[in-house]
Amino acid sequence: MTQNLQPLHIKQMTITLAGETLLAMHRDIAPGEVLTVMGPSGSGKSTLLAYLAGFLSPAFQVQGQLYLGDKRLDTLPAEQRGIGLLFQDPMLFPHLSVAGNLRFGLPHHANDKRQQVAQALNQVGLEGFENRDPATLSGGQQARVALMRLLLSQPRAVLLDEPFSKLDTALRQEMRTLVFGQLREAGLPTLLVTHDEADANAAGGPIIALG
Repeated sequence: MTQNLQPLHIKQMTITLAGETLLAMHRDIAPGEVLTVMGPSGSGKSTLLAYLAGFLSPAFQVQGQLYLGDKRLDTLPAEQRGIGLLFQDPMLFPHLSVAGNLRFGLPHHANDKRQQVAQALNQVGLEGFENRDPATLSGGQQARVALMRLLLSQPRAVLLDEPFSKLDTALRQEMRTLVFGQLREAGLPTLLVTHDEADANAAGGPIIALG
């Protein structure tokens, strides 16, 4: 993944709606760093994620630029930005096996897909789960599969949208350690949106408070 080791630059970004400024940010996120954005509902967290991912409604006006290294992203459609997303829900495909979900993340040109899937499952303690139906997995197991599907897609930056909020307390800590460890090891610049101070502390990076 060394080709992904580039910082994410949010340059002089201002988002307005009907003439009212909702959000302003100028930040760099280094490879392997997790920038946490905290704030109450309505403070602009979802709007920020939508802008970065490329899904922001045209009702909003945006000034500024988004770069990964020296490549400009904000002029590209979502599917060309190379940004991976991890949500509150694992969003596994119910009609696919665990292996099928992981293969979906792999680039079409990838070689040795079966071996890559097996290695990914081994990394998160799910050896032999290839043929399992996602519906038979626990919440923590589903979250692990979702994380590895994200990493297999070879993103160049990652957005985390409250990814631990639906897990019980003990599992949250385990998944925080796993997710942040994997993202740091992959050298991916990451932006986490959360309400939870424990998430922010576990991320170990800078924190921005909105609102």
